[in-house]
Amino acid sequence: MSRVRNIFLNERFILTLIMINAALIFFQEFEQAPRWLEYTDNIFTILFAFEMFVKIRTYGDENYWKNNWNRLDGILVIIALFGLILELFRFIDAEALQIILTIRVLRVFKSFRLIRFVPNIKGIIAGVKRALKSSYIVIMAFSLLLFISAILTCSLFKDVAPEYFNTPLDSMYSVFRIFSVEGWTDIPDLIATRTIPIVGFLTKVYFVVLLFAGGILGMSLINSIFVDAMISPNSDKLEAKVELLTEKLELLLRHARGESITDDVEDKDDETEERGLNDY
Repeated sequence: MSRVRNIFLNERFILTLIMINAALIFFQEFEQAPRWLEYTDNIFTILFAFEMFVKIRTYGDENYWKNNWNRLDGILVIIALFGLILELFRFIDAEALQIILTIRVLRVFKSFRLIRFVPNIKGIIAGVKRALKSSYIVIMAFSLLLFISAILTCSLFKDVAPEYFNTPLDSMYSVFRIFSVEGWTDIPDLIATRTIPIVGFLTKVYFVVLLFAGGILGMSLINSIFVDAMISPNSDKLEAKVELLTEKLELLLRHARGESITDDVEDKDDETEERGLNDY
């Protein structure tokens, strides 16, 4: 039993299982996929459930759920087990069976467990959190711009182009497409063909302004703030390192001129330790 426990506590073994299972899920979605792929996928679900059981027995229930990665793994395993249990009741009526087969799509979430094995994933997640915290106001402002633009565009063009602006939700999707510069000329060109020339011209001007405000300024601003916040800690460390090297270079120049720098060198060494830059 101890040997089996050590196998399921081995991260490389678990990573191998996750990768194989992800490949199986991928091939299951092909129309001509053999039936044994589905059975094998169920076996992997049981293996992951056993892994969770082993870790809970080893680390204790409280310690297991304290770890964020174990919490993610546990939730995904429970979701996969839920889909497996539902699949066992295939003798029920056809309508309920269709619901069960739809819910079985939840098994693809098992592949999310690969995230924890991405190199430096903790630093990436910390960077994303920091970036979201820095840019949430801009994101809220962009969302408000999208909301107002969607309502305004819906009221203006829902009768002319109902396939794009029939409801505020349809309009919001279409406006966001314009913000993302995805075929943004198609919509104003279509409206222009359905209206008189002057209205068509003003429509094109309106969508150009919309694209400039939301697509060029709005999304570019969000991207720039987000990326800057993601890399800011590295920039701060680099700036501190350059500043410290500059100060030490000045001390060396003073030493070359014959000036006393003993006390200054000791101060700089203490400052280096305080900044945590000795590792560079």
